[in-house]
Amino acid sequence: MELPKLNAEEARVLGALVEKETTTPEYYPLSLNALMNACNQKSSRDPVMTLTEDEVRQALHGLERRGFAGAVRGSESRVAKYEHRLAEVFNFRRDESALLGCLLLRGAQTPGELRTRTERMFAFEDAEAVLTGLQKLSEREPALVRQMARQPGSREARWVQLLGGSDERETQAGTADASGAREPGPEPLQSRIARLEEEVARLRERVDALQIAQHLD
Repeated sequence: MELPKLNAEEARVLGALVEKETTTPEYYPLSLNALMNACNQKSSRDPVMTLTEDEVRQALHGLERRGFAGAVRGSESRVAKYEHRLAEVFNFRRDESALLGCLLLRGAQTPGELRTRTERMFAFEDAEAVLTGLQKLSEREPALVRQMARQPGSREARWVQLLGGSDERETQAGTADASGAREPGPEPLQSRIARLEEEVARLRERVDALQIAQHLD
């Protein structure tokens, strides 16, 4: 299987569908308006985007051609609802979907950051469990994620998804040594900052969820 390359809009739409499946299951699958709001929310997104309804619709068409997402089959709703189909394409477990979804939404991240930021999608026991999940994704054929070269002064190497839509400078920044040596855990300060960021993001997501509900038809 040749790995398709998504554009930025397709990556954001796919990531938003993966996230909302578990964080707001009462609203999933999503209507077009709800999906647009999920893509454009200011919390848990890097970069923040402002997609139009037409851009979201075009992104959905691109994802549907690849089998990654589409309208709910056999739905009796008068309004089209959309879902992702990564489990069908890649036979994903919940932890794998959470990791890839978070990388699609927030770019390259360390295992420590991913553990904190995926907490609402999947509760990893520790950073080691996150790293194990990332390595499994990297060992697929084709690989879905890659470990980047560790930056000077950083104790953890970041990981990036390979479906596309991210900054090309990240994907071209190089990979870590092929030795496969595991990096030490995150510094306490880094971990605390990531956790505080996530707590703020959760509060913002509650507001975003209310906005999504208001736009549901």
